[in-house]
Amino acid sequence: MEEVLTLANSTPVWIIASVFAFIVIFQALIFMRITSKTAPSIGMTSLETKRAIRTGFISSLGPSFGIVVVIISLIAVLGGPMTLARIGIIGSAATELTAAGIGANAYGVELNSSEFGLVAFTNAVWTMCLGGTGWLIFTALFTKSLGKAQKKIEKKNATMITIVSTAAMLGAFGYLASQQMANGFSETLTVIISAVMMMMILTLAKKMNIRWLSEWALGISLVVGLTIGYLSTLI
Repeated sequence: MEEVLTLANSTPVWIIASVFAFIVIFQALIFMRITSKTAPSIGMTSLETKRAIRTGFISSLGPSFGIVVVIISLIAVLGGPMTLARIGIIGSAATELTAAGIGANAYGVELNSSEFGLVAFTNAVWTMCLGGTGWLIFTALFTKSLGKAQKKIEKKNATMITIVSTAAMLGAFGYLASQQMANGFSETLTVIISAVMMMMILTLAKKMNIRWLSEWALGISLVVGLTIGYLSTLI
């Protein structure tokens, strides 16, 4: 295992991972620049644009805190560079940890076991990379076509797009939440508390017209839910 971590944290791997991270940051900056230029054409003021960017940034903090524990687990097994490269691109620590486990199991060993050598590490990394390739290929090939389809549907029934997109988001988050709830009482409590907190905060923010509170709603809800869920395991 020590040999694996030595290779995984070596300078060449750090250089490759840094390139991935740079590309992601570069893309984010380009999108922000395009957004700032396009906003006036759709009637958004400079203040509204800055507020939207700030809201997006703040909303990303909550989910980021939620995967810290899994990231630490990945670093302990696969090293910092590979964890940075994979989480920086895909963003799902749980998915990457599962993929790494599948790759190791396919070789016949467990992650972080004494038998987890360089070949098993390579197998785990290939599984992680190939496992996320499908999403990237689908996005590259069909994003433009889906955009055209969206415009055609909007011309016939604009409300339908809102209904479908909302249903898709609810289905995705519901699926992910139900997976965690199936793990036990503390996970179920965490999901319920987080959902209730989210509704309460958004309702309060709307009634009191507290804009910053709605921006921080997701982060606050996750922290409160995770804290209560953790405390429930100690009882």
